[in-house]
Amino acid sequence: MTDTATTDISAPGKIIAVHLNYPSRTAQRGRTPAQPSYFLKPQSSVSGTGGTIERPAGTELLAFEGEIAIVIGTAARRVSPDDGWAHVAAVTAANDFGLYDLRAADKGSNVRSKGGDGYTPLGPVAIPTAGIGQDAWRVRTWVNGELVQSDTSDTLLFPFGRLVADLSQHFTLEPGDVILTGTPAGSSVVVPGDVVEVEVDAPGAPGAPTTGRLVTTVTQGEGVFGDSAYGDFGSKPAVDDLQRVEAWGSEAEHAAAVATGRATPLDAASEDATDASAPPAIPDAPASVLTDELRESISGVAVATLSVALRKRGYHDVFIEGVFANHPGDRIVGTARTLRFIPSRPDLFAEFGGGFNAQKRAFDTVGAGEVLVVDARGERGTGTVGDVLALRAKVRGAAGIVTDGGVRDFDAVAAIGIPVFSQGPHPSVLGRRHVPWETDVTVACGGAAVQPGDVIVGDGDGVIVIPAKLVAEVVAETAEQEAADAWVAQRVAEGEAVDGLFPMDAAWRARYEAERAASDGDAGSDGDAPTGAAASDSGAWR
Repeated sequence: MTDTATTDISAPGKIIAVHLNYPSRTAQRGRTPAQPSYFLKPQSSVSGTGGTIERPAGTELLAFEGEIAIVIGTAARRVSPDDGWAHVAAVTAANDFGLYDLRAADKGSNVRSKGGDGYTPLGPVAIPTAGIGQDAWRVRTWVNGELVQSDTSDTLLFPFGRLVADLSQHFTLEPGDVILTGTPAGSSVVVPGDVVEVEVDAPGAPGAPTTGRLVTTVTQGEGVFGDSAYGDFGSKPAVDDLQRVEAWGSEAEHAAAVATGRATPLDAASEDATDASAPPAIPDAPASVLTDELRESISGVAVATLSVALRKRGYHDVFIEGVFANHPGDRIVGTARTLRFIPSRPDLFAEFGGGFNAQKRAFDTVGAGEVLVVDARGERGTGTVGDVLALRAKVRGAAGIVTDGGVRDFDAVAAIGIPVFSQGPHPSVLGRRHVPWETDVTVACGGAAVQPGDVIVGDGDGVIVIPAKLVAEVVAETAEQEAADAWVAQRVAEGEAVDGLFPMDAAWRARYEAERAASDGDAGSDGDAPTGAAASDSGAWR
């Protein structure tokens, strides 16, 4: 490595930034890139520690991103990933500020959203890399003294040497060029008066070298975009609910910021209630009747057994027809959250299909242990969920997804690992057949009515809906029936004939009751287990 005790970071050459690199951040974003992608920042965006950054008038979403910046020491052109780190002379701290209000104008290039004066603080000092490996670095960020980001370079999707090699395929990296290597989870919005500090160190290296804290204070600007003596021109700030949620980090973090007066409420939550043409605001999650004990009990009960218990109670249309799991053997148990699509219409899709629409709201609010049920009207001619949204549901802890439509990116969704029951794959995007309309309302999925709060159970036989008010009694009955069916199966495995055993006649039932009482100390069965025709149509053993 080059000795860079005097490395000047005040006037770098090229400034190249990576979009996504930390797994913690990709989980937050709900997408994981296969390869790195980049954007450029102007040299005029560079500032030092102790400076200020202006939040322009008419904007609300100025976000910080604490990052490790690597400084090129020797020219690199077409180098290998193994050799890339050898071309890095120094490491310093960076804050890749961005203004979400202008992000839509540049579609990923970030020229306006991240290129403003002072939007790339660097420093305070550069640490020579001599004797320190590329996996030894840590970045931390504080806002108003509170630690909000902390991650290490050994977790990166794309290590520093690989970034150097990748970029050197396209152009020469020259001494003094700076690469901003991505931000971990925890990036969020700051407001005027906030103080942001970023520090990079190598805590395991000799002497634990550190950059010190890179300090930036947020101020309020007065100038308005396009408002000058030359008239109205240029892209204006534009914010929607999706931008607000992404900028703050999550809907929960945004809601907390609203509660403390630091953020603007979501448009969906503040629409005029008299506007009948607009979909409703995001409702609260339904209360779940599925206690941990009930969840454990029902987890061992087959859908076929549940179907019998529900039919006995007059519920004949609670099976979601035509859906199957993306992994053989998958099983889901969870409380229903719902999403409804309506048939596509150009004017409605233009109004309600973009931004933080109902589909995105559903996947961004589904909770741990819940199953998102999608009403696609049985239309399998387009995708209703793809890999990004499936990943978002998994990250949020959802138990699964059920849709009576198709799945886009089918193989990628399967690889994510969340159970998805659907009519199968389809490559088309949502707008071909659907408009995302509303969430957490009663829907029809595969011919079954589903209400938020119902319990959804799926296995190899398909998916069934248990009305919330029946869950406790159905679970109690079917758990008993499953135990009886398992006992019968054991006898068959031992060579017994099924005549009289399945369903159990009086003699077999007496033996079953006696063995059960002996095994668990019970006084005997309560006699509620189905017999006769009901028993012959229950369980998975037939």
